Amino acid sequence: MSDTEALMWRLEKDPYLASTFANITILDRPPDMDLLYARMERTSVLFPRLRRRVQLAPGNIGNPSWADDPGFDIRHHVRQMALPAPGSMRQLQDLVTLLIADPFDRSRPLWQFIVIDGLEGGRSAMVLKLHHTVTDGEGGVELSLQYLDLEREPGPLPAIDPEILNAVNNVKEPDATDALRGAMSDSLRIPLAVLKQVRDVLANPSVLGEIGSSTSATVRSLVAQLSESDAARSPLWTERSLRRRLEVARVPYTEMRTVSKMLGGTLNTAFVTAAAHAAGRYHDQMGAPVESLRASMAISTRTSASEGNAFSLVRMLVPTSPMGITDRFEAINEILTAARGGGASNALEAIATVSTVMPTSVITRLARSQAETVDFATSNVRGAGIPLYVAGAKLLANYPIGPLGGVAFNMTLLSYMGSLDVGINIDEAAVESPELLRESLELAFSEIVSLAPAQETAPDVPPPPPPPAAPRRRWFRRSR
Repeated sequence: MSDTEALMWRLEKDPYLASTFANITILDRPPDMDLLYARMERTSVLFPRLRRRVQLAPGNIGNPSWADDPGFDIRHHVRQMALPAPGSMRQLQDLVTLLIADPFDRSRPLWQFIVIDGLEGGRSAMVLKLHHTVTDGEGGVELSLQYLDLEREPGPLPAIDPEILNAVNNVKEPDATDALRGAMSDSLRIPLAVLKQVRDVLANPSVLGEIGSSTSATVRSLVAQLSESDAARSPLWTERSLRRRLEVARVPYTEMRTVSKMLGGTLNTAFVTAAAHAAGRYHDQMGAPVESLRASMAISTRTSASEGNAFSLVRMLVPTSPMGITDRFEAINEILTAARGGGASNALEAIATVSTVMPTSVITRLARSQAETVDFATSNVRGAGIPLYVAGAKLLANYPIGPLGGVAFNMTLLSYMGSLDVGINIDEAAVESPELLRESLELAFSEIVSLAPAQETAPDVPPPPPPPAAPRRRWFRRSR
């Protein structure tokens, strides 16, 4: 595991910091389960982490590693259930809330596909549930390329490379000596003296002036990132709990993109603007107006060589006082531009760097203190613009559900087929009225979409008569 993945694994000791995320895919009909089993068996071969479980480092020194599960069984990970009548979206969202909250069996690979039949209108849903150590949102989209089809009945799939199959069929337990060597290598990437100084300074900041100049820059940098504790700004969203509620929304993609370009920003700008606009309206409606809130946004750092997780976090203060949507867009566009130019916040990476030499109780406390500086989280994942199918069923919508990680709500967006599908994961102790938050978000998106120029339509006049056959070549020249 990378340092960040190892950190997310250790933070599971605090259930408030659980990193499981999910995606609710709405299907036009129930999928063929036998076909889905076969397809996911194949996918697990091509995406190795789906067949691997976490193995702790010897003596818990260094980062955990991934080890093939010799007892891997696809039917443990691909499951099926049904909603009771009438099978409403509200019932589905409440069920998925419970499914996401259910912890993974740590002795097995950390993922599940759950098909839920009985959704009204003869539809079904498929819930992809992943632990964040397996991959991130962008990686989940890449994973989906292995099991999604471009047509309802695609026919036989290409054969898997025999070498890959041979490797899967000859699973061996990892060598203990190699595992220990890797653990020691992980633990020594930063000198132990520096890590000890970081630990001492966090315990007693007054000793910062006593450290030597040769290491002071490194220690001061790490400590500065770990010690940032400016509290979140919301006067309402102060409590945290394990009670969750899911809400979903759909936004037209073309209009949002058009408005974003028209106002000189990006789709990300429009997304964060809508979140800030809605958060401000929510506070006004609840009688507690607030000037600004602190938001976090996941920024993908994925390249063609990336495996597992590849993202950083940006934290920023966004204006939530009353203002027009275009003024808010302009302000947030400047904030996002400055945040990208200054690089993503390294607090997550800083904690990950020192996590291997510090007690889990200290690491979770540090991570919780960082989470308490953020009011809400956002993430934007690019999806597909063409119809997709899985096991004979057509995808109608894709609602991503990001992890809360100690904030009041997480709003994640995934594009699909001319729509932006939005999943809102809410802490009910923080957000007293989830319905008001969802309505505020829908209104904010509507305000942005309303700025799109009206589509020009042809005048309502009869079409011209067809040209005669003889001068056909000349007619094409005039129409060019």
